[in-house]
Amino acid sequence: MSSLGMDSSKLNETNRGSDSSSIKTRLGLIATCAVAGSLVALYAVTGPFVAPALRKVCLPFVPATTTQVKNVMNVLQTRSGTLADIGSGDGRIVIAAAKGGFRAAGFELNPWLVWYSRYKAWREGVYYRTSFHISDLWKVSFSQYSNVVIFGVPQMMEQLEAKLQSELQVSAVVVACRFPFPTWTPDFIAGEGIDTVWVYNAKTFKSQETAEKLLNNWEDNKTKDC
Repeated sequence: MSSLGMDSSKLNETNRGSDSSSIKTRLGLIATCAVAGSLVALYAVTGPFVAPALRKVCLPFVPATTTQVKNVMNVLQTRSGTLADIGSGDGRIVIAAAKGGFRAAGFELNPWLVWYSRYKAWREGVYYRTSFHISDLWKVSFSQYSNVVIFGVPQMMEQLEAKLQSELQVSAVVVACRFPFPTWTPDFIAGEGIDTVWVYNAKTFKSQETAEKLLNNWEDNKTKDC
């Protein structure tokens, strides 16, 4: 074989190696772009659902467990009328309450969750007994509701306690999930761990408020007399 033929053969092998390397590089770039695109798409779908649901306090969406929903409905089984779920998330408490005979409303700041909740209520056949509102809980009055459910965090419970104490009727009942209210004395506790629910009768915490006011007035008058 001539030297020219040998050089040509080596050149062809070099070109083939270069082409193979280029193909691998392009495939690597395509794979990287595909993974990145998938991550972006995943964030676009899930991001709105895990974004903070309530203003003032960063409260991400954490779905209620099946046990939590059952505990809430069990402690409300002798109740009826209207029900408000504060921070209603994907609507599972509202839908369960509607199936239990309540006229239920969910209040949620995240619009994606509200739209999803409306769809779920329609799919479950209880849309006519439910309503979902894109609302900041601090700008809503709950005075018209006879039953209130809240999945909160410790940072918000003190402010919410004061708000509900001033707004609710004496016949109302409040069910707190995962975290109790700071000063109210629960009338009943059900479940355990993260599934615990605390039940508060407005009659009890309003009487407690009246007693505290009377005690404070008595102490103030006593101080003035001295």
